[in-house]
Amino acid sequence: MKPLSHWNEGDWIAAIAAFALFLTLAFGAALAARRDEEFAGHPRGLYLLFYAEMWERFSYYGMRALLILYLTRYWLFSDGKASLIYGTYTALVYVAPLLGGYMADRWLGQRKAVVYGGVVLALGHALMAVEGAPGTGDPAIRQADPMIGIFWLALALIIVGSGFLRASISVLVGQLYRLTDVRRDGAYTIFYMGINVGAALGTILVGYLGETLGWSWGFGLAGVGMVCGLLIFLAGRPALRGRGEPPKPLARRAEFTLYGAGLVAVALAWLLIRYQHLVQTLLIVAGVAMLGYILSVALRLPREPRERIFAILFLIALNPVFWGLYEQAGGSLNLYTDRYVDRAGVPASLFQSINPIYIVLLGPVFAALWQWLGKRRLEPSAPAKFGLAIIQLGLGFFLLVWGANAAGAQALTPVVFIFLIYLLNTTAELCLSPVGLSAMTRLSPAQLASFVIGAWFYMNAVGNFVAGKIGEATGGESGTMSRELTLSIYAQLGWVALGIGLAVLLLARAVRPWLHLDTLKDERATAA
Repeated sequence: MKPLSHWNEGDWIAAIAAFALFLTLAFGAALAARRDEEFAGHPRGLYLLFYAEMWERFSYYGMRALLILYLTRYWLFSDGKASLIYGTYTALVYVAPLLGGYMADRWLGQRKAVVYGGVVLALGHALMAVEGAPGTGDPAIRQADPMIGIFWLALALIIVGSGFLRASISVLVGQLYRLTDVRRDGAYTIFYMGINVGAALGTILVGYLGETLGWSWGFGLAGVGMVCGLLIFLAGRPALRGRGEPPKPLARRAEFTLYGAGLVAVALAWLLIRYQHLVQTLLIVAGVAMLGYILSVALRLPREPRERIFAILFLIALNPVFWGLYEQAGGSLNLYTDRYVDRAGVPASLFQSINPIYIVLLGPVFAALWQWLGKRRLEPSAPAKFGLAIIQLGLGFFLLVWGANAAGAQALTPVVFIFLIYLLNTTAELCLSPVGLSAMTRLSPAQLASFVIGAWFYMNAVGNFVAGKIGEATGGESGTMSRELTLSIYAQLGWVALGIGLAVLLLARAVRPWLHLDTLKDERATAA
């Protein structure tokens, strides 16, 4: 073993990663051994889900931080094409929970869906670590390379695995609480902090290893993180207290048929990720079908639950706007940071960790703020929070454009403006994402719980595809990003966000009565 004085940066990164993995597994074992119902004011199942989801996001966001750089540097896709592939991949990651959530609601139950999704995700991340010869700029030669087929398969496995895991684990959080429990928004914010602890660790460790030691090192570490999350979830099953089980016992043959359907979905995802133009059609068709199904259920319900579904649809409809702007972070903004920002030699992928670090720091502040305002009947409604979120995104784009122009056309953009745009993205995200997850699980009828979460992620998917199309536009006709065109597009996005956000604030007062928060009942939670 080398003495510490001879360790290089890679050795320190590997040691930190190993120590973090050890601590997490030790915590999972300790959590499984506890028998008390609550810990620090919340059900201990929340902390199990916190850590399991933390490691899933470690793997996902670590890989995400590298993806567009990998596409442009290793496979030599043009900037525009890489942005479209990135947007298509992230869109499909959020479409898949619609299928996974439906299967969990009807047959598998949330717990088995999480386990199956975790296994498929681990396989996908393992294949991402398989690396052949570097790519070529010739699209025909690149598509004939058998190694890129493995790359497409890896993405397809991650897409389907995410579909089974994400919707179900979010529903499990809601099942731990009564519908009127004032701790619900705080619980989802804590859960969201777990997501972002994992995202921060993943982008730093996976990103650093990928950009300095080699792509396979980074992607391989992402796979290790996914395995850790799966092991923690399996070890801590008693903490769930029977939540998330199948609605009725499944025959073994029927259960394995459902798992086989998941493999068929992998083949479909493999096709779609290769031929991105098909995804736009898929999003339209699936969106219309999803809307029709939700409305068909809503119209058969009494007035109050029906109006709650109308409120859900209003909130869900804002997702494409928010995520289409927000998800420039991993795409065009990642490339902009790589090429036009004064980074002082820091790998571009590491800047993806700024947002999750901000969330870890600010998450408790927002959780306490909502609770403090709620006790005084001053808390903004969920629609109002959504409007504030979109306005903040617009202000972030304005700040970056102003800072870049102030530095001069020939100068690199000062790195402080990257920190500022991520700060506003973060405060916007904390006004929308955990609040939206809580609203979906609180307002949806029992028979639609996971499906509504799937619909929420589906509209995230639409936003991610829109983000890919915006990123493609920053490549211009040549396919190569230019500083001037990118800043011009960012300025336009700022005005669009400001206008939409103000309109949502005006409509929020009319939508709020549809929530019927004063008449929510706890029958579903009591039965669970």
